[in-house]
Amino acid sequence: MRSKKSLSSKFVISAIRWYQRTISANRPACCRYYPTCSRYAIEAIARYGTFKGGILALLRLLRCRPWTSCSIDDVPRKYSIFYRCAWSKAHEEPRLTPLAEEDKEN
Repeated sequence: MRSKKSLSSKFVISAIRWYQRTISANRPACCRYYPTCSRYAIEAIARYGTFKGGILALLRLLRCRPWTSCSIDDVPRKYSIFYRCAWSKAHEEPRLTPLAEEDKEN
């Protein structure tokens, strides 16, 4: 992960954490993926910055539909919006177990 976060990344991550503490905490758990969409967005923005991480987070939200199966969907190791497509060089198969966190944040 990046050691220095931009001001925009810090702002977006703090907004997502506010959402987690206030809105999401008062609703029943209903996320179909692991990690949750908000946690995925924080990881993607921390790893790739506001713009690229935001695109990955938006694509994740678009994948989150009631008729999809529950699964593990980690942030890709290499940035690509096509990382789930088999023809992409950045293709990653969905994992059965979550990856160990690379850097633990306090």
